[in-house]
Amino acid sequence: MGATERSAVTVSESVVRVNYSEVDQMGVVYHARYLVWLDIARTAHLQQTGMSYRELEARGFRLVVAELSMRYLRGARYDDLIRVRCWVRDKGSRRVTFGYAVERADDGELLATATTAMFVLDASMRPTRLPGDVGANLIPVPDPVKI
Repeated sequence: MGATERSAVTVSESVVRVNYSEVDQMGVVYHARYLVWLDIARTAHLQQTGMSYRELEARGFRLVVAELSMRYLRGARYDDLIRVRCWVRDKGSRRVTFGYAVERADDGELLATATTAMFVLDASMRPTRLPGDVGANLIPVPDPVKI
């Protein structure tokens, strides 16, 4: 994928399959597991827009979760194929807010929505500005679903 194709990504998709270790005795995914899926989706979104999280860290930058909001609508169950869509809702010089839609991939049913606000830190863990080349590829878009 070339740089121009990467920068065109505004909504990315990641797919995971619910495994048995992620469900409770009722067969429903444990609520905290959704956070892992958000992390997978956000990391993939960064990769698809041109910068892996590993490369960002190698350059001395960190994105840390400052705020998290999640609304659970339906439960995911064992062996469901889950699609997590991720996009940038808002971007400032020191903060990026991501939006997420967690859906059952087979029928598109919306299971949860979420947002994470990420602060940009330097290697000393002090607030800093988002590198210009990274920020240029993180394009805020309107929410594709109601958050």
